[in-house]
Order: sequence, then structure tokens, then C-alpha cells
Amino acid sequence: MAEFPSSPPPRAPREGRVAVLVSRYNEIVTGRLLDGARQCLRDRGIADTRVDVIWVPGAFELPVAAETAAASGRYAALVALGCVIRGETPHFEYVAGEAARGLGSVALAHRLAVGFGVLTTESLEQAMARAGGAAGNKGYEAAEAALATADVLAQLTSAAPRD
Repeated sequence: MAEFPSSPPPRAPREGRVAVLVSRYNEIVTGRLLDGARQCLRDRGIADTRVDVIWVPGAFELPVAAETAAASGRYAALVALGCVIRGETPHFEYVAGEAARGLGSVALAHRLAVGFGVLTTESLEQAMARAGGAAGNKGYEAAEAALATADVLAQLTSAAPRD
């Protein structure tokens, strides 16, 4: 669990739903990330009935699914979960880089909180450590970051204009 210095836990969005987009590739890892994200949402008072879990083939497909979810206007926040493990080819850099770039673009284009829970590791062991093992659960942290960002965005858009 990530700790935000001297700040209260993020509030659950009062309205709307949360979409959790999950890569099927490396599902042994992403399933655990999903468990962490769902636990965070429950801990913050978001009922399972307000959470849509959307499975995509791989991390590369997360941005297009996030774009479609964001454009629907149904969601107060998105959480993207994936796992890219370095191999022997440059495939790792392309997939991880495009997933990060695409998800960031969705967040900016729609002014929507997008929690980034895409692991980029050297090995399956490192991934498992970050999916509920010794290094915590980055799915939980991604959901927490999405909620915190949604809270900040709500504060910014409801603030009275300043002189």
C-alpha cells in the first residue's frame, strides 16, 4: 500500500462507476493485481456493483479499451492493470512504452483519473512480488492512485474561480 504523506485517504467518487481494465496476458500476475485493486475499492467504500472489470488481450490493448471507456462518460475513474516481462527481443520496450503513453493520453484527453498498474519487470518472480508478494500489490496502489486523482480533479473542477 502506498502512503501519501499527511493526506487523508482518497474519497470514493460519489457518483459514477470505476472501470478496471485488465490484461489477460500474464493472467497469473494480472489476476492478483485485480484482486488488489478490488480490495482497495472495497476499502474505500465502492461496492462491487459499481465496478466494471473489463478484460483485454494484453497490455498493448489497454489504451484503446481505456479510451472507449473514458469516451462513454460512465466512469469516474479507470484502473489499468497489466504485466510486461522483459524477454529476449525489444518487444518489451514497445509494449510497455505504448501502454504508458496511451493511458496517459486518455487521462489528459478526457481529464479522467487513470490509475497505472502496468508492471514492467525483468522476471515473473519480480512480477509476482509486486502482485501481492513481498513488494505489495501494485493493483491496490493503482486503484488508490486513481481514486486520489479523481478526488483532486473533482476538487479542481468544483472550486470557485480565484481573483
